[in-house]
Amino acid sequence: MPDVGDLVTAQLVVAPYDTTTQAALSVTAPDGTVTTPVATTADGGQTWTAPLTYTAAGVWRLSWAVSGTGASVEHELVAVAPPPETTTGGRVYATTTDLANYLHAAPPLDSARLLADASRMLDSMLLLVCRYDVDDDGMPTDPDVATAIGRAVCAQVAWWEEIGDSTGAAGVGYGSVTIGSVNLGRSVTSVTGDDSAARQIAPQVLDELRAPHLHDKLWIGALAVPW
Repeated sequence: MPDVGDLVTAQLVVAPYDTTTQAALSVTAPDGTVTTPVATTADGGQTWTAPLTYTAAGVWRLSWAVSGTGASVEHELVAVAPPPETTTGGRVYATTTDLANYLHAAPPLDSARLLADASRMLDSMLLLVCRYDVDDDGMPTDPDVATAIGRAVCAQVAWWEEIGDSTGAAGVGYGSVTIGSVNLGRSVTSVTGDDSAARQIAPQVLDELRAPHLHDKLWIGALAVPW
Protein backbone atom coordinates (compact mmCIF):
# COMPACT_ATOMS: atom_id res chain seq x y z
CA MET A 1 0.00 0.00 0.00
CA PRO A 2 1.49 3.36 -0.99
CA ASP A 3 1.77 6.27 1.45
CA VAL A 4 1.07 9.96 0.99
CA GLY A 5 3.99 11.53 -0.87
CA ASP A 6 4.96 8.39 -2.79
CA LEU A 7 6.01 8.98 -6.41
CA VAL A 8 4.97 5.94 -8.43
CA THR A 9 4.83 4.89 -12.05
CA ALA A 10 1.37 3.85 -13.21
CA GLN A 11 1.60 1.12 -15.83
CA LEU A 12 -0.70 -0.52 -18.36
CA VAL A 13 0.11 -3.45 -20.65
CA VAL A 14 -2.02 -3.59 -23.81
CA ALA A 15 -2.70 -6.73 -25.83
CA PRO A 16 -3.10 -6.88 -28.74
CA TYR A 17 -1.29 -3.73 -29.84
CA ASP A 18 0.38 -2.12 -32.84
CA THR A 19 1.49 1.32 -34.00
CA THR A 20 -2.11 2.61 -33.85
CA THR A 21 -2.41 1.88 -30.12
CA GLN A 22 -2.70 4.96 -27.92
CA ALA A 23 -3.31 5.15 -24.17
CA ALA A 24 -4.30 8.04 -21.90
CA LEU A 25 -4.45 8.08 -18.10
CA SER A 26 -6.99 9.97 -15.99
CA VAL A 27 -6.41 10.10 -12.23
CA THR A 28 -9.16 10.96 -9.76
CA ALA A 29 -7.95 11.97 -6.29
CA PRO A 30 -9.99 11.24 -3.13
CA ASP A 31 -11.41 14.78 -3.19
CA GLY A 32 -12.66 14.34 -6.77
CA THR A 33 -9.89 16.35 -8.45
CA VAL A 34 -9.01 14.89 -11.86
CA THR A 35 -5.55 15.09 -13.43
CA THR A 36 -4.17 13.63 -16.65
CA PRO A 37 -0.50 12.63 -16.32
CA VAL A 38 1.30 12.22 -19.63
CA ALA A 39 1.51 8.54 -20.60
CA THR A 40 4.34 7.31 -22.80
CA THR A 41 5.44 4.04 -24.34
CA ALA A 42 8.93 2.75 -25.09
CA ASP A 43 8.04 -0.50 -26.84
CA GLY A 44 5.76 0.52 -29.66
CA GLY A 45 2.48 0.65 -27.77
CA GLN A 46 2.43 -2.49 -25.61
CA THR A 47 3.49 -0.96 -22.27
CA TRP A 48 2.35 2.51 -21.22
CA THR A 49 3.62 4.34 -18.15
CA ALA A 50 2.90 7.66 -16.43
CA PRO A 51 4.41 9.30 -13.33
CA LEU A 52 2.05 9.90 -10.43
CA THR A 53 2.42 11.36 -6.93
CA TYR A 54 -0.11 10.50 -4.25
CA THR A 55 -0.74 13.78 -2.46
CA ALA A 56 -3.54 12.76 -0.11
CA ALA A 57 -4.68 9.72 1.85
CA GLY A 58 -7.75 7.90 0.61
CA VAL A 59 -8.88 5.94 -2.43
CA TRP A 60 -7.54 7.01 -5.82
CA ARG A 61 -9.00 5.92 -9.17
CA LEU A 62 -6.66 5.33 -12.12
CA SER A 63 -8.55 5.15 -15.41
CA TRP A 64 -6.80 4.13 -18.64
CA ALA A 65 -8.47 4.74 -22.01
CA VAL A 66 -6.92 2.82 -24.91
CA SER A 67 -7.74 3.61 -28.55
CA GLY A 68 -6.67 1.92 -31.77
CA THR A 69 -5.69 -1.73 -31.63
CA GLY A 70 -6.44 -3.12 -28.18
CA ALA A 71 -9.03 -0.41 -27.47
CA SER A 72 -10.40 -0.72 -23.96
CA VAL A 73 -11.05 1.09 -20.70
CA GLU A 74 -9.28 -0.07 -17.53
CA HIS A 75 -9.94 1.15 -14.00
CA GLU A 76 -7.87 0.58 -10.87
CA LEU A 77 -8.59 1.67 -7.29
CA VAL A 78 -5.56 2.40 -5.10
CA ALA A 79 -5.78 2.85 -1.32
CA VAL A 80 -3.22 5.39 -0.05
CA ALA A 81 -2.24 5.47 3.61
CA PRO A 82 -1.59 8.67 5.60
CA PRO A 83 1.90 9.34 6.95
CA PRO A 84 2.64 6.85 9.75
CA GLU A 85 2.81 9.46 12.52
CA THR A 86 -0.32 11.33 11.45
CA THR A 87 -3.08 11.44 14.07
CA THR A 88 -6.65 12.61 13.72
CA GLY A 89 -6.25 15.70 15.91
CA GLY A 90 -6.92 16.38 19.58
CA ARG A 91 -4.66 16.10 22.57
CA VAL A 92 -2.18 13.23 22.65
CA TYR A 93 -0.51 12.82 26.03
CA ALA A 94 2.31 10.40 25.19
CA THR A 95 4.79 9.79 22.39
CA THR A 96 5.88 6.51 20.87
CA THR A 97 9.13 6.91 22.80
CA ASP A 98 7.13 7.19 26.04
CA LEU A 99 5.30 4.00 25.09
CA ALA A 100 8.51 2.12 24.31
CA ASN A 101 9.96 3.16 27.67
CA TYR A 102 6.75 2.16 29.44
CA LEU A 103 6.65 -1.25 27.76
CA HIS A 104 10.40 -1.79 28.09
CA ALA A 105 10.11 -3.11 24.54
CA ALA A 106 9.72 -1.97 20.96
CA PRO A 107 6.25 -0.46 20.56
CA PRO A 108 3.75 -1.67 17.94
CA LEU A 109 4.01 -0.07 14.50
CA ASP A 110 0.61 1.59 14.88
CA SER A 111 1.60 3.18 18.22
CA ALA A 112 0.80 6.73 17.08
CA ARG A 113 -2.81 5.80 16.33
CA LEU A 114 -3.16 3.76 19.52
CA LEU A 115 -1.82 6.61 21.67
CA ALA A 116 -4.20 9.07 20.01
CA ASP A 117 -7.12 6.68 20.53
CA ALA A 118 -6.18 6.08 24.16
CA SER A 119 -5.82 9.83 24.79
CA ARG A 120 -9.30 10.47 23.37
CA MET A 121 -10.75 7.61 25.39
CA LEU A 122 -9.31 8.86 28.67
CA ASP A 123 -10.35 12.42 27.80
CA SER A 124 -13.97 11.32 27.38
CA MET A 125 -14.20 8.71 30.14
CA LEU A 126 -11.86 9.82 32.92
CA LEU A 127 -9.91 13.04 32.52
CA LEU A 128 -13.07 15.13 32.16
CA VAL A 129 -13.76 14.43 35.85
CA CYS A 130 -10.19 15.08 36.92
CA ARG A 131 -8.97 18.43 38.16
CA TYR A 132 -5.46 19.67 37.42
CA ASP A 133 -3.77 22.77 36.01
CA VAL A 134 -3.73 23.06 32.21
CA ASP A 135 -2.44 25.44 29.57
CA ASP A 136 -4.46 27.10 26.79
CA ASP A 137 -4.42 23.84 24.80
CA GLY A 138 -5.74 21.78 27.70
CA MET A 139 -2.42 20.07 28.34
CA PRO A 140 -1.26 19.56 31.94
CA THR A 141 1.26 22.17 33.08
CA ASP A 142 2.72 20.35 36.07
CA PRO A 143 5.51 17.99 34.95
CA ASP A 144 4.50 15.29 37.43
CA VAL A 145 0.88 15.37 36.25
CA ALA A 146 1.94 15.39 32.60
CA THR A 147 4.13 12.34 33.20
CA ALA A 148 1.38 10.53 35.10
CA ILE A 149 -1.22 11.15 32.42
CA GLY A 150 1.26 10.09 29.75
CA ARG A 151 1.92 6.87 31.62
CA ALA A 152 -1.83 6.35 32.04
CA VAL A 153 -2.29 6.60 28.28
CA CYS A 154 0.56 4.13 27.77
CA ALA A 155 -1.09 1.81 30.29
CA GLN A 156 -4.29 1.85 28.26
CA VAL A 157 -2.39 0.96 25.09
CA ALA A 158 -0.54 -1.82 26.93
CA TRP A 159 -3.91 -3.15 28.08
CA TRP A 160 -5.18 -3.22 24.50
CA GLU A 161 -2.06 -5.07 23.41
CA GLU A 162 -2.55 -7.59 26.21
CA ILE A 163 -6.17 -8.37 25.30
CA GLY A 164 -5.57 -8.14 21.56
CA ASP A 165 -8.33 -5.58 20.89
CA SER A 166 -8.29 -1.78 20.82
CA THR A 167 -11.72 -1.02 19.32
CA GLY A 168 -14.17 -3.26 21.16
CA ALA A 169 -14.84 -5.33 18.06
CA ALA A 170 -14.01 -8.54 19.91
CA GLY A 171 -16.89 -7.85 22.30
CA VAL A 172 -19.58 -7.56 19.62
CA GLY A 173 -21.84 -10.61 19.69
CA TYR A 174 -24.52 -11.88 17.36
CA GLY A 175 -27.80 -13.67 17.93
CA SER A 176 -28.57 -15.98 15.03
CA VAL A 177 -26.95 -16.00 11.61
CA THR A 178 -28.02 -18.27 8.75
CA ILE A 179 -25.66 -19.02 5.86
CA GLY A 180 -27.35 -21.36 3.43
CA SER A 181 -28.38 -24.42 5.40
CA VAL A 182 -26.07 -23.58 8.32
CA ASN A 183 -27.39 -21.71 11.34
CA LEU A 184 -25.00 -20.17 13.86
CA GLY A 185 -26.20 -18.81 17.17
CA ARG A 186 -24.98 -17.48 20.49
CA SER A 187 -26.26 -15.11 23.12
CA VAL A 188 -25.80 -11.44 22.41
CA THR A 189 -23.67 -9.74 25.06
CA SER A 190 -23.16 -6.48 23.20
CA VAL A 191 -24.19 -5.08 19.85
CA THR A 192 -21.79 -2.16 20.05
CA GLY A 193 -18.71 -3.51 21.80
CA ASP A 194 -19.09 -1.00 24.65
CA ASP A 195 -19.09 -3.84 27.19
CA SER A 196 -15.86 -5.36 25.90
CA ALA A 197 -12.60 -5.18 27.82
CA ALA A 198 -11.19 -2.83 25.19
CA ARG A 199 -13.76 -0.18 26.13
CA GLN A 200 -12.92 -0.33 29.82
CA ILE A 201 -10.31 1.79 31.56
CA ALA A 202 -7.30 -0.40 32.24
CA PRO A 203 -6.65 -1.06 35.95
CA GLN A 204 -3.11 0.35 35.69
CA VAL A 205 -4.47 3.70 34.44
CA LEU A 206 -5.91 4.63 37.81
CA ASP A 207 -2.80 3.37 39.57
CA GLU A 208 -0.75 5.85 37.55
CA LEU A 209 -3.08 8.73 38.36
CA ARG A 210 -3.35 7.90 42.08
CA ALA A 211 0.37 7.91 42.83
CA PRO A 212 1.01 9.49 46.26
CA HIS A 213 3.09 12.38 44.90
CA LEU A 214 0.06 13.56 42.87
CA HIS A 215 -2.35 14.03 45.79
CA ASP A 216 -1.97 17.80 45.84
CA LYS A 217 -1.77 18.17 42.06
CA LEU A 218 -4.44 15.94 40.53
CA TRP A 219 -7.91 15.22 41.91
CA ILE A 220 -10.19 12.51 40.48
CA GLY A 221 -13.90 13.30 40.62
CA ALA A 222 -16.87 11.25 41.74
CA LEU A 223 -17.42 9.49 38.40
CA ALA A 224 -14.08 7.77 38.71
CA VAL A 225 -12.56 5.60 41.43
CA PRO A 226 -11.80 7.91 44.41
CA TRP A 227 -8.41 8.31 46.03
